[in-house]
Amino acid sequence: MSRDGVAGLACLAGSLLLLWVSRALPQPALVPIGPGFYPRILLGVTAALSAALLVSDLWRRGRHPERPPVNYRLVLLAFGIFTVYVFLLPLIGYRVATVLFVGVLQATLDPPRTARAWALVAASALGCMLVTYYLFEAYLNVLLPRGRLTGF
Repeated sequence: MSRDGVAGLACLAGSLLLLWVSRALPQPALVPIGPGFYPRILLGVTAALSAALLVSDLWRRGRHPERPPVNYRLVLLAFGIFTVYVFLLPLIGYRVATVLFVGVLQATLDPPRTARAWALVAASALGCMLVTYYLFEAYLNVLLPRGRLTGF
């Protein structure tokens, strides 16, 4: 079993254990969705993806493709971009900082070469921000950071 299989097995075991433990969370009598609803969804998806990774690793036993060379520079750059994002959140707010973060990270990981590719990066950054913003603000009623410099 490769590292992928071991990781899939470990995540599957952890997810199933936490799913079992989440049964002890109290269920409110008047509210249909209790405190365990979203964690159970997340743990269920994690368990399914972990099982898929484990099955995939067992399926291709002995037929592992060549690994690409390790790019530590790119890993450090991604951590740096994330760090800047965390520091920008209170200054310029969630909406502006998230569009910048997603756009810069996408352009760093896979540099766009055409105007159409740049437009796709911008559209996906804007779309990611809009979906997450309205999901948290409108649906879940979670207040996201407002910027001191921008006011929104």
